[in-house]
Amino acid sequence: MSTNVKAAVARQVGGPLSIETLHLDDLRPDEARVRLVASGVCHTDAIVRDGVYPTPQPAVLGHEGAGIVEAVGDAVRSVQPGDHVILSTAHCGDCDSCKGGEPMYCDVLGPMNFGGRRTADGSTALRTEDGEEVSSHFFGQSSFATHANVSASSLVPIPSDVPLESVAFFGCGMQTGAGAILNELKPEAGSSVAVSGSGAVGLAAVMAARVAGATTIIATDLHDERLELAKELGATHGINPSKVDVVEEMKAITGGRGVNYILDTTAIPAVLQQLADALSIRGTLALVGAAEAGTEVPFEIGGSLLKGWTFKTIIEGSAVPQRFIPQLVELFQQGRFPADKLVKTYGLEDINQAFEDSASGATVKPVIVY
Repeated sequence: MSTNVKAAVARQVGGPLSIETLHLDDLRPDEARVRLVASGVCHTDAIVRDGVYPTPQPAVLGHEGAGIVEAVGDAVRSVQPGDHVILSTAHCGDCDSCKGGEPMYCDVLGPMNFGGRRTADGSTALRTEDGEEVSSHFFGQSSFATHANVSASSLVPIPSDVPLESVAFFGCGMQTGAGAILNELKPEAGSSVAVSGSGAVGLAAVMAARVAGATTIIATDLHDERLELAKELGATHGINPSKVDVVEEMKAITGGRGVNYILDTTAIPAVLQQLADALSIRGTLALVGAAEAGTEVPFEIGGSLLKGWTFKTIIEGSAVPQRFIPQLVELFQQGRFPADKLVKTYGLEDINQAFEDSASGATVKPVIVY
C-alpha cells in the first residue's frame, strides 16, 4: 500500500526546505498510515535542519504531527482507521526504562528518533521519484508531509471533536514544558515557579504551573509582548533580562527567599549559571532546552552547598505520551490549558517562512496545516 506524498525536504545543512513529491513505501506491521492534518514547527526541527543533531539529509523532519489514521499494520492494536491521533516521541517499549514507565529515557531514544531509518531493518519509508533515499521516521513520524507511516509507539488517540490544528504540537513542545512541571518538578500549591524563556515550551510550563496551584509564577523573556502573553496564561510576574537583574528581581518577588522551582528552556550556560543563584533553599533548577554536545555550565558549589539545591535535565517532560497527552487535551477542552492562543497557521508551501517567524520571535508557535 505505497503512495505518493507532498513533503518538505531538508537537503542542505542550514538551508531552506524544498517542497517535493516523494514515494511513501508500504506499511509495516508495527505502523499506521496517518493523513496529516497539521504539524507544529519546533526548535528541534531547526537545529536538526542546521546539523546540530546528526539526522542524515536529505530528510523529512516534523515531529509534532496530528492527523487521521487511514490504515494500520497487523500488529497495531492501539488505533484503527478513522481515529484522530496526535503523534509523539518514538520509544522501543522493551528496555528497562520503557518497562519502568519512563519511555522518554528509552535506551534507543536517539536512533529511533534521530536516525532517519526504521531501527528494525534500517529502511527508510521515503524515496524521490528517481529512487533517492530520504530519511524518514523522524520521532517515529516525519510529519512535514501529507501522509506518514508512523511507528506504533508514536500514536496517541484523542477525541475526534478536538481541532487537530490546535493540539498538534502537544506531542513535543507542550508535553515538554507542561510535563516538566507536572511530572518532574511537581510544585506544591502556594509554591513559586520561574520559567526562563517564554516561547511555546516555556508558556506550556507557565500554564502547567497555574494548573498545579503555584501562586508565584515568574516568566522571563527578551520580548515584552511575550511576557504580556505569559501573564494572560497564568504568570504573576514578567522579567525582561535586558532591563533588570534577573537574580535580584526574582529574590525581590519572593521576599528574598528565592524561587522554589526554576525551569530553563534556553540552554544558555550564562543563563543557567545565573538562575542557580536565584534558587531558594532546597530549590530545583531544571533544563529542557537543547544544547550542542559538550556544552558546560560552571555552578558555584561552595556557599551554595548550604542550600541543598538540585539540578536536573528533563526529556519530553518525562511523560508517557499515551497517558499525559490526553490529560493535556482534557485540560485544553476545559479551557485550563489554552494552548491555541500561541498558534499561527501556515500552509506547507510557507514552511520556510514559519521557521523564520519562529526564529525571530514573530510567531510563538507556527503550525503547518495540510
